[in-house]
Formats: sequence, C-alpha cells, structure tokens
Amino acid sequence: MAKKKAKVVNTSGKRKTSIARCTIKAGKGIFRINGVPFEFYEPELAKIKVRDALRFVLNRMDKIDISIKVMGGGILGRSDAIRTALARGLVEYFDDEELRQSFLSHDRSLLVSDTRRKEPKHPLGKGARAKRQKSYR
Repeated sequence: MAKKKAKVVNTSGKRKTSIARCTIKAGKGIFRINGVPFEFYEPELAKIKVRDALRFVLNRMDKIDISIKVMGGGILGRSDAIRTALARGLVEYFDDEELRQSFLSHDRSLLVSDTRRKEPKHPLGKGARAKRQKSYR
C-alpha cells in the first residue's frame, strides 16, 4: 500500500532588498521565523505586521507548520517580505479563492510584491534628490 505524499508548499516574498522563503506543511501549528518561534520573534512592530497576514486563517493555524527564512534588508522590509511569502503560501496551501480575495481586499501587498527600490545617490548632493544650493553672487 502506497503512502499518501504530504502536501508541502514553498513560496517567496520580496520587499526592497529583503527576501523571505516560506515552507508550509501539515503539522501541529508550529510557526518559526529563522528558527525562532513566532512568540519570541523581535521586534514587536514586525510581529504585529506579520500577525496581520495571519488574521484570516487563525482557525486553521493548528493544522499546519510554517517555517520562514528571511534575509537582507531592514526590519520593515523583512516583515513585509514575510507577510507576502506567508500570504502566498497560505493561499496556495489551502487552495482557497475566498481567502485570496480577502487578502487582496484587505491589502494588495500581501499577495503582490512591492517593486519599489531606493533611488541611488547622484553627484553634487547628499542623496538622490538633495543638491547643494547654487549661488549666483
């Protein structure tokens, strides 16, 4: 008798220079980010942003294990990349069009990566837009 292969979903999310890779499989409700249980993930602001993506599936969280690896960027870029990877993974794992529509209506960036990047610094200034003032006298 052949064993039924367990469903495993791998997705990714990007924001600025941050990349998050999410793996979702059947399990006991374990949720880890970079090997750290979600309850102990820091900073609190990032945890709040990630929890926003989970609010649509709280009743199904005890049936799945989620593992996320995130690298690059800063705190908010990482949390946005985690949100995108997580939301994409949940939609794919549960294969639920209603869940997808609820994510899109709540916040489109949950399913669609934000392609904006920092503009590079230009000559004669401190940043991309700031320039030294020109004096004629």
